[in-house]
Amino acid sequence: MKVQQTNRFKPKFRVKKNDMVEVITGDDKGKKGKVIEVDYNKSRVLIEGINIISKHTRPNAQYPNGGIIKKEAPVHISNVLLVNPANGLGARTSIKITNDKKERIFKATKRSK
Repeated sequence: MKVQQTNRFKPKFRVKKNDMVEVITGDDKGKKGKVIEVDYNKSRVLIEGINIISKHTRPNAQYPNGGIIKKEAPVHISNVLLVNPANGLGARTSIKITNDKKERIFKATKRSK
């Protein structure tokens, strides 16, 4: 009987919906956008205007003529950095617990949002 392995290396999701992030690798490197959706199971984020793909669709109720549709594709969580609103640059973050409340701290400036 095979024993199911658990994920020992659970990723740290420091990015949430509606956060501004910067892509650090790939074709869209350096671009910034707003997070639309976070997929915790696949460790991916969907970012507005980033990683655009062309999807060929057949005619259906939503698209009566079918054709080619441009839409965002997910990006792995490790390929994005949270944007620091103080200076507008992508920065690494850490979690600090104060008064039983978690707070995201930017490592470069030692400040939270």
